[in-house]
Amino acid sequence: MSGMSNKTDGAPRVVALTSAKQMRALAHPLRMQVLGELRVGGPRTVGALAELFGEAPGTLSYHLGKLAEFGFVEEAPELAADRRERWWRSAHEATDISTPAADAPEAERNASAAVRHQVIDLYAALLHHAVDVAQPREWEDAATSGDTIAHLTAAQLAEASAELQAVAAKWRDRGDRAAAGAAPVQIIVHAFRRP
Repeated sequence: MSGMSNKTDGAPRVVALTSAKQMRALAHPLRMQVLGELRVGGPRTVGALAELFGEAPGTLSYHLGKLAEFGFVEEAPELAADRRERWWRSAHEATDISTPAADAPEAERNASAAVRHQVIDLYAALLHHAVDVAQPREWEDAATSGDTIAHLTAAQLAEASAELQAVAAKWRDRGDRAAAGAAPVQIIVHAFRRP
Protein backbone atom coordinates (compact mmCIF):
# COMPACT_ATOMS: atom_id res chain seq x y z
CA MET A 1 0.00 0.00 0.00
CA SER A 2 1.30 3.44 -0.91
CA GLY A 3 2.64 5.59 1.89
CA MET A 4 3.40 2.69 4.24
CA SER A 5 7.13 3.23 4.55
CA ASN A 6 8.71 6.34 5.97
CA LYS A 7 12.21 4.87 5.95
CA THR A 8 15.25 6.58 4.50
CA ASP A 9 18.32 4.39 4.04
CA GLY A 10 16.77 1.69 6.25
CA ALA A 11 16.45 3.94 9.31
CA PRO A 12 13.00 4.92 10.56
CA ARG A 13 11.97 8.56 10.41
CA VAL A 14 11.66 9.83 13.96
CA VAL A 15 9.99 12.99 15.20
CA ALA A 16 11.42 14.56 18.35
CA LEU A 17 9.14 16.30 20.82
CA THR A 18 10.53 19.82 21.10
CA SER A 19 7.83 21.98 22.69
CA ALA A 20 5.30 21.77 25.50
CA LYS A 21 2.46 22.54 23.04
CA GLN A 22 3.52 19.69 20.78
CA MET A 23 3.74 17.31 23.76
CA ARG A 24 0.29 18.32 25.07
CA ALA A 25 -1.18 17.78 21.61
CA LEU A 26 0.17 14.23 21.51
CA ALA A 27 -0.73 13.41 25.13
CA HIS A 28 -4.44 13.04 24.26
CA PRO A 29 -5.30 9.31 24.45
CA LEU A 30 -7.32 9.17 21.21
CA ARG A 31 -4.69 11.10 19.27
CA MET A 32 -1.98 8.74 20.45
CA GLN A 33 -4.07 5.71 19.46
CA VAL A 34 -4.86 7.17 16.03
CA LEU A 35 -1.19 7.93 15.40
CA GLY A 36 -0.25 4.40 16.44
CA GLU A 37 -2.88 2.90 14.14
CA LEU A 38 -1.66 4.95 11.17
CA ARG A 39 1.90 3.79 11.87
CA VAL A 40 0.99 0.12 12.17
CA GLY A 41 -1.91 -0.20 9.73
CA GLY A 42 -0.94 2.41 7.19
CA PRO A 43 -3.01 5.23 5.69
CA ARG A 44 -6.71 5.36 6.53
CA THR A 45 -9.70 7.52 5.77
CA VAL A 46 -11.42 9.58 8.44
CA GLY A 47 -14.42 7.27 8.07
CA ALA A 48 -12.36 4.11 8.57
CA LEU A 49 -10.70 5.59 11.66
CA ALA A 50 -14.06 6.74 13.03
CA GLU A 51 -15.45 3.22 12.63
CA LEU A 52 -12.35 1.60 14.14
CA PHE A 53 -12.37 3.82 17.23
CA GLY A 54 -16.15 4.16 17.57
CA GLU A 55 -15.99 7.95 17.27
CA ALA A 56 -17.86 10.44 15.11
CA PRO A 57 -16.06 11.41 11.88
CA GLY A 58 -16.08 15.06 13.02
CA THR A 59 -14.29 14.08 16.23
CA LEU A 60 -11.64 12.17 14.28
CA SER A 61 -11.22 15.04 11.82
CA TYR A 62 -10.62 17.45 14.71
CA HIS A 63 -7.99 15.20 16.32
CA LEU A 64 -6.30 14.50 12.96
CA GLY A 65 -6.14 18.25 12.40
CA LYS A 66 -4.38 18.71 15.75
CA LEU A 67 -1.93 15.91 14.93
CA ALA A 68 -1.29 17.49 11.53
CA GLU A 69 -0.77 20.93 13.09
CA PHE A 70 2.20 19.55 15.01
CA GLY A 71 3.58 17.42 12.16
CA PHE A 72 2.61 13.95 13.42
CA VAL A 73 0.31 13.10 10.48
CA GLU A 74 -0.25 14.35 6.96
CA GLU A 75 -2.95 14.02 4.36
CA ALA A 76 -2.53 11.43 1.61
CA PRO A 77 -4.66 12.93 -1.20
CA GLU A 78 -3.23 10.58 -3.82
CA LEU A 79 -5.18 7.72 -2.17
CA ALA A 80 -8.58 9.43 -2.38
CA ALA A 81 -11.14 8.09 -4.83
CA ASP A 82 -12.78 11.55 -4.97
CA ARG A 83 -12.44 15.02 -3.45
CA ARG A 84 -14.75 14.20 -0.53
CA GLU A 85 -12.61 11.30 0.69
CA ARG A 86 -9.78 12.31 3.06
CA TRP A 87 -6.92 9.91 3.68
CA TRP A 88 -4.31 10.38 6.40
CA ARG A 89 -0.94 8.79 7.10
CA SER A 90 1.70 9.06 9.78
CA ALA A 91 4.46 11.51 8.94
CA HIS A 92 7.02 9.46 10.92
CA GLU A 93 7.54 5.89 12.08
CA ALA A 94 8.43 6.76 15.66
CA THR A 95 8.41 9.50 18.27
CA ASP A 96 11.41 10.35 20.44
CA ILE A 97 10.01 10.98 23.91
CA SER A 98 13.28 11.78 25.64
CA THR A 99 13.23 13.26 29.11
CA PRO A 100 13.69 17.05 28.95
CA ALA A 101 16.90 18.64 30.21
CA ALA A 102 17.05 19.28 33.94
CA ASP A 103 16.93 23.04 33.31
CA ALA A 104 13.96 22.84 30.89
CA PRO A 105 11.00 25.09 31.71
CA GLU A 106 8.46 23.59 34.09
CA ALA A 107 5.75 23.62 31.40
CA GLU A 108 7.95 21.44 29.18
CA ARG A 109 8.77 19.02 32.02
CA ASN A 110 5.06 18.72 32.91
CA ALA A 111 4.01 18.19 29.30
CA SER A 112 6.73 15.56 28.86
CA ALA A 113 5.51 13.74 31.95
CA ALA A 114 1.93 13.82 30.59
CA VAL A 115 3.06 12.26 27.28
CA ARG A 116 5.11 9.59 29.04
CA HIS A 117 2.20 8.72 31.36
CA GLN A 118 -0.10 8.42 28.35
CA VAL A 119 2.40 6.11 26.61
CA ILE A 120 2.55 3.90 29.70
CA ASP A 121 -1.27 3.81 29.88
CA LEU A 122 -1.41 2.87 26.21
CA TYR A 123 1.16 0.10 26.71
CA ALA A 124 -0.81 -1.25 29.69
CA ALA A 125 -4.04 -1.24 27.65
CA LEU A 126 -2.31 -3.10 24.79
CA LEU A 127 -0.90 -5.68 27.20
CA HIS A 128 -4.31 -6.21 28.83
CA HIS A 129 -5.91 -6.55 25.39
CA ALA A 130 -3.28 -9.11 24.36
CA VAL A 131 -4.17 -11.20 27.44
CA ASP A 132 -7.91 -10.93 26.75
CA VAL A 133 -7.87 -11.73 23.01
CA ALA A 134 -7.43 -15.35 22.01
CA GLN A 135 -4.34 -15.81 19.84
CA PRO A 136 -3.26 -18.83 17.80
CA ARG A 137 -1.20 -21.11 20.05
CA GLU A 138 2.08 -20.60 18.12
CA TRP A 139 1.82 -16.82 18.69
CA GLU A 140 1.09 -17.25 22.40
CA ASP A 141 4.03 -19.63 22.77
CA ALA A 142 6.34 -17.25 20.86
CA ALA A 143 5.53 -14.21 23.03
CA THR A 144 7.29 -13.26 26.24
CA SER A 145 6.77 -11.00 29.19
CA GLY A 146 8.81 -10.62 32.33
CA ASP A 147 11.14 -8.50 34.33
CA THR A 148 14.46 -8.77 36.09
CA ILE A 149 15.96 -6.82 38.97
CA ALA A 150 19.63 -5.98 38.45
CA HIS A 151 21.73 -3.82 40.77
CA LEU A 152 23.47 -1.42 38.39
CA THR A 153 25.14 1.96 38.28
CA ALA A 154 23.66 4.73 36.14
CA ALA A 155 26.35 4.05 33.53
CA GLN A 156 25.48 0.35 33.45
CA LEU A 157 21.78 1.15 33.14
CA ALA A 158 22.59 3.39 30.16
CA GLU A 159 24.54 0.54 28.57
CA ALA A 160 21.74 -1.97 29.22
CA SER A 161 19.16 0.47 27.81
CA ALA A 162 21.21 0.94 24.64
CA GLU A 163 21.49 -2.84 24.20
CA LEU A 164 17.74 -3.34 24.70
CA GLN A 165 16.97 -0.60 22.16
CA ALA A 166 19.42 -2.23 19.73
CA VAL A 167 17.62 -5.57 20.06
CA ALA A 168 14.26 -3.90 19.36
CA ALA A 169 15.75 -2.03 16.37
CA LYS A 170 17.28 -5.25 15.00
CA TRP A 171 13.91 -7.00 14.90
CA ARG A 172 12.14 -3.90 13.55
CA ASP A 173 14.66 -3.80 10.69
CA ARG A 174 14.37 -7.55 10.02
CA GLY A 175 10.57 -7.36 9.91
CA ASP A 176 8.75 -7.50 6.59
CA ARG A 177 5.05 -6.65 6.60
CA ALA A 178 4.67 -8.35 3.19
CA ALA A 179 6.13 -11.69 4.37
CA ALA A 180 3.74 -14.64 4.51
CA GLY A 181 2.47 -15.08 8.05
CA ALA A 182 3.84 -11.75 9.28
CA ALA A 183 1.77 -9.77 11.77
CA PRO A 184 2.46 -6.61 13.77
CA VAL A 185 4.42 -7.49 16.91
CA GLN A 186 4.87 -4.88 19.63
CA ILE A 187 8.23 -4.92 21.39
CA ILE A 188 8.02 -2.79 24.53
CA VAL A 189 11.24 -1.91 26.34
CA HIS A 190 11.51 -0.32 29.77
CA ALA A 191 14.61 -0.16 31.96
CA PHE A 192 14.54 2.23 34.92
CA ARG A 193 15.72 2.79 38.45
CA ARG A 194 13.05 1.60 40.85
CA PRO A 195 11.61 4.59 42.73
